[in-house]
Amino acid sequence: MLTSIAISLVLVIVPITMQAAPAKPAAKPTTATATAKSTIVETAVAAGSFKTLVAAVQAAGLVETLNGTGPFTVFAPTDEAFAKLPAGTLEMLLKPENKSKLAAILTYHVVPGAVKAADVVKLKTAGTVNGQRVDIKVDGAKVTVDGAAVTATDIACSNGVIHVIDTVILPVDGTIVDVAAKNGSFNTLVAAVKAAGLVETLSGKGPFTVLAPTDAAFAKLPAGTLEMLLKPENKKQLVDILSYHVVPGVAAYSDAVVKMTEVPTVLGSPIAVKVVGGKVMLNGATVVTADVEATNGVIHVVDTVILPAAGGAKQQATASEKGK
Repeated sequence: MLTSIAISLVLVIVPITMQAAPAKPAAKPTTATATAKSTIVETAVAAGSFKTLVAAVQAAGLVETLNGTGPFTVFAPTDEAFAKLPAGTLEMLLKPENKSKLAAILTYHVVPGAVKAADVVKLKTAGTVNGQRVDIKVDGAKVTVDGAAVTATDIACSNGVIHVIDTVILPVDGTIVDVAAKNGSFNTLVAAVKAAGLVETLSGKGPFTVLAPTDAAFAKLPAGTLEMLLKPENKKQLVDILSYHVVPGVAAYSDAVVKMTEVPTVLGSPIAVKVVGGKVMLNGATVVTADVEATNGVIHVVDTVILPAAGGAKQQATASEKGK
């Protein structure tokens, strides 16, 4: 999330008491009989409280991975956590045809590296093996990961560490195009992507970073511009404009973007990045919402359509500047 920007919008077991003791006695944390010589999977099996998690890891074909060298940090949902899922959800996920979806959910619980509790509480986000990031919040003695409460920490394993959580956390399930279509504020952008023949590309593996103009942003274009661009004979020009809103090969989250002076684009010409008065500006367009995640990248919402200058010059004219 934008840490420096005002913008509206991947263990010896102890109870979580990182700041001060809770008003009520904490529930007795899950314990394991395995030693630090055991892998993450072996430790989970030995604990007896992660039967569903272990079954899911087996069904997803991730046993070999989580028995590997690592190191990994696993936010491990208990059996009770899985039981909180809507009726039929677990059974659906365990079906062979849903193996990839199950793997996506499980890898969303895994962070590369061994991150002990003392370091977890210093983070606001953590990148997961899934590719998306989890949000971490500390409120006194309570630590949550995407809203799931951490109930036990620092379960030492030979290839990493386990932190126990009370809820299964779920990643965003949808590509950049899916997320934009479901949002309701990007109808014009989605129509333009379809007209340009870019749906398959932006639904692909990626990753991509998309600077997404809202419907209001497109409405700021000079009268007749959008209608002209949507005509079949102007497809190349439309493709160029849309490609200028896509950063290839990376899900560039806002904390990385603000450290840059410019970002590359699929079109080839870069976009200048400036932080002005606590706002992130991309060639004059303001980022109004950052870090909207998708399965194949991340979206930053902008208030203006960014237009590439003729000849690919770095100094670009934007619709907002034309309106001044």
